[in-house]
Amino acid sequence: MNEVRIDAATLERFTAALFEGMGLAPADAATEAHVLVWANLRGIDSHGVLRVPQYQASVDAGGMNPRAVYRIERETAATLLIEADYAFGPVVTSYAMQQAIAKARQAGVGWAVIRNTTHQGAMGYYALMAAEADMMGLAIVCNPPNMAPAGARAAGVHNSPIAIAAPALRRPPLVMDMATSVAAFGKINLAVDKGVPIPPGWALDAEGQPTTDAQAAKTLLPAGGYKGYGLSLMFECLSSVMAGNALLARSLHGETVRRGTQNSVVAAIDIAAFTDVETFKRDIDATIAGLKGLPTVDGVAEVLVPGEPELATLAEREAHGIPLPAGTVHNLQAAAERLGVPLPAALKAT
Repeated sequence: MNEVRIDAATLERFTAALFEGMGLAPADAATEAHVLVWANLRGIDSHGVLRVPQYQASVDAGGMNPRAVYRIERETAATLLIEADYAFGPVVTSYAMQQAIAKARQAGVGWAVIRNTTHQGAMGYYALMAAEADMMGLAIVCNPPNMAPAGARAAGVHNSPIAIAAPALRRPPLVMDMATSVAAFGKINLAVDKGVPIPPGWALDAEGQPTTDAQAAKTLLPAGGYKGYGLSLMFECLSSVMAGNALLARSLHGETVRRGTQNSVVAAIDIAAFTDVETFKRDIDATIAGLKGLPTVDGVAEVLVPGEPELATLAEREAHGIPLPAGTVHNLQAAAERLGVPLPAALKAT
């Protein structure tokens, strides 16, 4: 089977039905599907619907909890500690950012630490929630080790992603969303689904040797060597250690950590607490315009800003549908058969 195209609305309804089949309440299933398809629409396929079989396997193994009861354990005027009860990440993280935004309106900043959540999808989604509320948004996540510290041949830190978003006036918001590794593991999973190798410098195999075989890749490599490693370590301090759930320390000392466990930070900063919102947004516009006015090197048409490539992909995929590689289609077909969910026409075997 070749790559297929499917429209976003159909894919989102189908994906929500799969999540309901896994036991999520309809509203939670809709949230989960929306965040994944949001990523697919923007070309972040590593964090889109290819994750569905991974989530199903996690539910089966007792990792992700489709009926989690998350709760606020500690709270101040500006902060929250949320126990997620191993909830599906997008469900509890959307809630956490909503709470952070509400606190920021009163205190100037809202800072939420989430303990014991599971995979959250593309972190840029949550940072953008704050930007759409005329705030700066921040989102960080940490897991057990999957990335080698600079100089090591084995995993010792997590490739902790960070997303930051800022609103603009007439331009789209700036949205930076990056892992501290050269590439996220989802991109390796995507390479497996496409049946293609990964570039050199992305990962190590089980013996700690460099590999370009996506299926052999076991340990990620940090972006910028010590820089990516150092950021990931400090993000662990801000999230897992702050939550009283030090995933790196526990894992490195041989403790078994529940499959899929992660901790996170989401924050909203109210621009109005510091400066005039319209002036801030106008200055973001001016900064972007200035960057785009810079001379470019040969072969580069213009300077891009964070979030811009994803918006170009969004326009194309809204018009022509989301492309899914054969491996992803096969996995979605298997999930639908198991869960008794009808397949959309675009995903039926040809």
